[in-house]
Parts: sequence; structure tokens; C-alpha cells
Amino acid sequence: MVKQNCADEIVRQLKLLADEEKKNFLPRFFKTGKGEYGEGDRFLGIVVPRVRSVVKEYRATDFETITELLASPWHEVRLCGLLLLTDNYKRGKDSSRKEIFEYYLSHTETINNWDLVDLSAPYIVGAYLVDKSEEDRKILYRLANSHSLWEQRISVVSTIAFIRSNDYEDILHLAELLIQHPHDLMHKAIGWMLREVGKRNETVLRSFLDIHVLQMPRTMLRYAIEKFDENERQYYLKRR
Repeated sequence: MVKQNCADEIVRQLKLLADEEKKNFLPRFFKTGKGEYGEGDRFLGIVVPRVRSVVKEYRATDFETITELLASPWHEVRLCGLLLLTDNYKRGKDSSRKEIFEYYLSHTETINNWDLVDLSAPYIVGAYLVDKSEEDRKILYRLANSHSLWEQRISVVSTIAFIRSNDYEDILHLAELLIQHPHDLMHKAIGWMLREVGKRNETVLRSFLDIHVLQMPRTMLRYAIEKFDENERQYYLKRR
């Protein structure tokens, strides 16, 4: 049975789980200071496992409730809304999954920090597109060309669903497209995805590195070669 209009109830449950020490720590961790990427975000002080405990209790939640949660000024409340959405996607049928995918993409302005992206995009955007056509996957390139850092990160981390199916084409294209991106968070995201490619097919990763190593920001390269042995890491780092 769908629980309707229970956003206030969910927020009350979340606030009971708040921790004062985490409330002081998380704004610094997620860079909420003036001019930082998470500027102005507000935290209750709730760790992810506790947010997930609330998701389990309210998993049969409607879009109206999730929309209210995503509009919250509190980071953990928005996270709860996104985790509810991912849970509904996993348990849904094909028709409802398409609706959730489209809903997610219409609310990207509320997905405004790296953890919110990383805990949702692979399990909705990536999961939906994993067996879709090249035409359907063009949305990833529209996101990559967005002016929003978070939409750009969505485009990249969503591809982990493809990588896990040994499908590397899109992440290699996106990495080329975004290789000169100015933000460290994108360097880390792209390097992370390239590392995932390398864990499954080192030949593909090495081929990419041999072509692009001179262009890659150092952080991106370090993330990409993290699983290489020391001699291989030094080889690419010295080339860089």
C-alpha cells in the first residue's frame, strides 16, 4: 500500500536520528562554505545507514511525498527522497521504472552534492539505460554538456552500470569529452570510472591512458591507475 503525504512524518523520524557531532562535521566535509561546491547546504547530522533505516520503513511512498523531501533545505532529507526513489526503481516494473527515470531527470536541481549523485544516479539513470539504444543514451551527453556540475557528474557515474556489463564505450567517450573539466570532483569521478574499467579490462584502460595521459589532470590519472602495480603507476605518472 502506498503511503501518501507522509513527508512531515519522515522528516520527524529523520530528526530523531540526528547527531550533534555529525551536524558540525558534515558541513565541512561536504564543503558548504562560501564559494565552495556545497555552499549553503544544511545538515541535520545523520549518517547514511540511519537514513536507510527510515527508507526501509517508508519504502512504499508516492511521488508527491518524494517531491516534498527533495525540496527540503536539509541534505539528509533530500538524500532520503533519493534513496526512496532508488528503492522504488529496484522494486518496480518496467513501466514504473521509466516513470522514475524521467522523474529523476526532471529533479536534478535538487541533486546538488556528490554523495546525492553517487547514491542515486547509477541505480536509476545507469540502470535504466544499461540495455537501451545509442539514441536513448544521448541523454548522458546532454547532461555532460550541462552547465551544472552535478548533471555532469550524473552523466559520468551512471556509466558504472554499463561498465559492470563490460560495456565501456560511453565512459571512454565521456572521459574524452570532459577530460579538461576544471573541477576536481569531475577528475575524481572520471578517474573512478576508468579504474572500474581497468578492473575488468586492463587493456582497454591502458589504451585510453596511452592516448590521453598527457591531457589528464593528475587527480584523474591517480584515480584511474590506483589498482596498477607500483611500476605501472610510476610509468604513467612520469609520462604525465
